Amino acid sequence: MMANRLSGETSPYLLQHKDNPVDWYPWGDEAFEAARSEDKPVLLSIGYAACHWCHVMERESFEDTETALLMNDGFVSIKVDREERPDIDGIYMDAVQAMTGHGGWPMTMFLTPDGDPFFGGTYFPDVDRHGMPSFKKILAGVLEAWRERRGDVHEQGRKLVAHIREQGSLSGEGGIDAGVLDRALVSLKTSFDPEHGGFGGAPKFPQAMVVDLLLRLGGRGEAEAARMAAVTLDGMAAAGMFDQLGGGFARYSVDRYWLVPHFEKMLYDNAQLLRTYARSWQETGNERHWMVAEMTGAWMLREMRDPAGGFWSSLDADSEGEEGRFYVFSIDEVRDATGDDFDAAVEAFGFTAQGNFEDRNIPVHAAAIDPGIEGRIRDALLRLRDSRVRPGTDTKVLAGWNGLAASALAEAGVVLNKPEWIRAASEAMNFVLETMRVDGRLMRSYRQTDSGEKIVKHLGYAEDYAFTLEASLALFEATGAARWLQTAVWAADEAIRLFASDEGFFTTGVDAPALITRPKDPVDNAVPSPNSVLANELQKIALLTGEHRYEDVARSAMQPLAGAAGRSPTGFGTLLGAIDFYVSNADEIVVLGDDRGPLLATVRARYRPAKVLVAASGAQDLAGLTPLVEGRGPQGGTAAAYVCHHGVCELPVTDPAALKKQLTPIGPFGSDISGPARPQGSS
Repeated sequence: MMANRLSGETSPYLLQHKDNPVDWYPWGDEAFEAARSEDKPVLLSIGYAACHWCHVMERESFEDTETALLMNDGFVSIKVDREERPDIDGIYMDAVQAMTGHGGWPMTMFLTPDGDPFFGGTYFPDVDRHGMPSFKKILAGVLEAWRERRGDVHEQGRKLVAHIREQGSLSGEGGIDAGVLDRALVSLKTSFDPEHGGFGGAPKFPQAMVVDLLLRLGGRGEAEAARMAAVTLDGMAAAGMFDQLGGGFARYSVDRYWLVPHFEKMLYDNAQLLRTYARSWQETGNERHWMVAEMTGAWMLREMRDPAGGFWSSLDADSEGEEGRFYVFSIDEVRDATGDDFDAAVEAFGFTAQGNFEDRNIPVHAAAIDPGIEGRIRDALLRLRDSRVRPGTDTKVLAGWNGLAASALAEAGVVLNKPEWIRAASEAMNFVLETMRVDGRLMRSYRQTDSGEKIVKHLGYAEDYAFTLEASLALFEATGAARWLQTAVWAADEAIRLFASDEGFFTTGVDAPALITRPKDPVDNAVPSPNSVLANELQKIALLTGEHRYEDVARSAMQPLAGAAGRSPTGFGTLLGAIDFYVSNADEIVVLGDDRGPLLATVRARYRPAKVLVAASGAQDLAGLTPLVEGRGPQGGTAAAYVCHHGVCELPVTDPAALKKQLTPIGPFGSDISGPARPQGSS
């Protein structure tokens, strides 16, 4: 069988479909020109490499010759990797949600040759099932409408495009004040699961952005926010959504208990959760949270690094055609693998004869046992697991997701005293900036093909610049290296030039090819909203550079959404964090001197999100980059700290206790906890 037009693509997801009998096109002018010349509607299918139901629909429909014949005769069919093209995915996901009330992947959308959507859904089965019509019936129905009711089709398309454009407007009401945070917390309490943590019922997503907000509010003394964060993080850490053997989190839980995961592992989830668990340990001293963060960071470095320096995108949910097969164990497999430690394995990881997932066992954290024995059991089970066929890896490197990973590794590397994580973060961002920046323009995607060719493609989106800015500031705080502040300023300026509007940021740059609308990403989804990330990070740039124009742009990104954020906080955790920074008395901290360790330990003893930190041996390398170091340096040969608030500065101090008094007070984290004690065995 001849490969279709996807054979020349680099996305692992698109290449999964290159041998389908469907005559797939990649997104581009060629496909739409074919649709116009042949007077056919466009069938747009969007998914990603680790998506279980994408694989199911491929096996059932796209590999079926009869279905492929219907598609080839009646449609021009386009495949899109949503991770490479979040702009296309975002636009047509809005259309699917408008039509059906829900979204997901695979997404199946039918378009006019001009790109207007007129019908769609998500997964369609190969036969009528559970009230869903078969995909063949859908194809026949759409073709009948296209041929017999063309006017109705175009009218539906016009209405949907108008709706999408209206949804993309950020115009709203509400001031940027602490009351927004109060209203958000009240709203979060109504949807919180008090028994298992998280929000809503099944399926349940980790929503690290919201937990980060709760940690912020807990630091303000909100006891209920602290409790909600703790219950959620404890619940995820104990159950099957966390890989108790190898580290890292699955995408989401199919139940409300965090027990049975959707087994795919995404770089972006693990980056966010690594950072969140590190912050929680920083606030509470919870040793379990330290261990979860340590295992997650170790997994990222062990299994997700591209040899060139970046991080890959995801691990598949499936192996050998079965979801989760790689991760689960029968009781006999556990007995054979662990030998004399079998009883301890049952106690530690909750294994049973009947299993907790289709007659097999997903390991859970059932009990704390002797660490040496637990380590021996874990090694034995990992040896067994590693002998199996591994899930597929999506080996493309995305600029934005690497920024998110680098931010997490840099911050968690400081908190958990893991200098190798900070080095990995630096190497990832070096790769992004040196390999994925072409003629000064950040690109979206990199992949080395099977033939060894290294391909960079797609113009970077607001997300890519937002996370590059965030990572650069995290690395500047971690290392004090001037180059990271310079890179942060570059990313901030370019984000404003390419994406800014009077109200927030567009998804696509001014230089991007036109789509049916120019979308915005105001709401947190699987990754934080770039609009909200930029709102937060631009405030930091304003403090570091003394240039208020950055704060003006940040305010324009927050103000239109403040009212919605207070009412619907689960979609705006990142924006609410930016608002928290805005209404806080942010610390501007400079620590200069070779012996600055004790002073920095004072600053980092608690999670302190409302701050900027400049820490270096001296001011010479940073002169001209930040006014915060002007005229400052060590005092009497000893490292000194300088603290300012909105331009009002305290006297320099060399004593950690004196520095603590100058920092904005942080109350006990929802109780009497004043800070963490490092777990035994940590470095």
